[in-house]
Amino acid sequence: MKLSRLGKFSLVGRREAEFFPLGKKVCKVRAHAVIASGAMVLDVRDRDEFEQGHIPQAVNVSRGTLEMRIGEVAPDKNAPIVCHCAGGKRGALAADTLQRMGYTQVVNLQGGLKAFESQD
Repeated sequence: MKLSRLGKFSLVGRREAEFFPLGKKVCKVRAHAVIASGAMVLDVRDRDEFEQGHIPQAVNVSRGTLEMRIGEVAPDKNAPIVCHCAGGKRGALAADTLQRMGYTQVVNLQGGLKAFESQD
């Protein structure tokens, strides 16, 4: 394991091939690749939004209950996680929260589900 300084005060342990930098956003192409390699997809929208459509392997934990429920669905703080919401804002907040809670491989899907499903 290598220790690296990230940002002004962050010192984080990492394995070279598995590390996602803190605060990193990924585009839909990279998200597809990360998900295909086994990352957990964490949908932080509310239940009713989730039920209207979601990424097939996604686990739904709404942003409002994330801190209380994340341990149930993601007990390994070193496992890769792709956070997303509808447009990217709640996903970014969720990714930040998880990083502050000690999750080391968290990224936010830039543009959220809308971007992921777009044909662009």
